[in-house]
Amino acid sequence: MQFGRFRLGMRTMKSALAVFLCILIFHLFNRGIPMIAALSAVFSLRQDLTTTFSFGRSRIIGNLLGGGLGIFYFFVKSYFHNDFLVELIVLPLLVIIVIVLSDGINNNSGIIAAIATLLLISLSIPQGESVFYAVERVFDTFIGTFIAIGINFFLRPPEVEKKEEIVEDLEELRKKEQALLENLEEVKAQIRKQNEQK
Repeated sequence: MQFGRFRLGMRTMKSALAVFLCILIFHLFNRGIPMIAALSAVFSLRQDLTTTFSFGRSRIIGNLLGGGLGIFYFFVKSYFHNDFLVELIVLPLLVIIVIVLSDGINNNSGIIAAIATLLLISLSIPQGESVFYAVERVFDTFIGTFIAIGINFFLRPPEVEKKEEIVEDLEELRKKEQALLENLEEVKAQIRKQNEQK
């Protein structure tokens, strides 16, 4: 549906449905606040099942990494009696570790997910909670990711919307290609200029 420059598409509706389902499931199972699951669902939801599954896989790897390091952070902070310096020094170091490990295992698309999971878990654990609280927050990220995959499994976009998304993707690729070609021309010009100066 188009309203001038504003578009209400299938992905928008699926994102709202994902948040709705997270809130409903957490209410029915008395799991507390669905914030992490809802964010995970929205981050994971893509235009179709294949893309969502691929991104969901990256997100799951990122969730495992970020969640594992979040639990590690919980133990370190507990050991040092919740000292502020631990938060100030250890969390940025863990962000570095997340990026280096994600890049090393070729999961670059999961870096943001891993960092988000790490920070959401690390910075939202109330004082005095057990490690079980941190493990539950990691599990919340999986709930959101699986909701996103499930929605795209059951609600596939109509052919017209698929074509529109393909056209948008192609246009985006053309823009990137043009930018790369312009950069290449600049590099060639610089090389020619350096050769002429020799």
